[in-house]
Amino acid sequence: MSATAIDGDTVEALEDLPPSAKLVAKVLEYNDTLTQSELAEETLLPARTVRYALTRLEEQDVVESRFSFSDARKRIYTLA
Repeated sequence: MSATAIDGDTVEALEDLPPSAKLVAKVLEYNDTLTQSELAEETLLPARTVRYALTRLEEQDVVESRFSFSDARKRIYTLA
């Protein structure tokens, strides 16, 4: 578990986002890569809320997603 620091541009992008998006970004800061279901577990947020947060974070270019090599049905999320 290695931390990826959130830089100044990312902090600025997060300012206008909902608290759920900020929490998801913070969890990704400490966990590098997680799936949506892992994010829901870590944040204790409903899956639907995590999905919305990830959509907002991707719109702001705060997170990137890619398909999982172990399970192509899942996406892996990381900080951009």
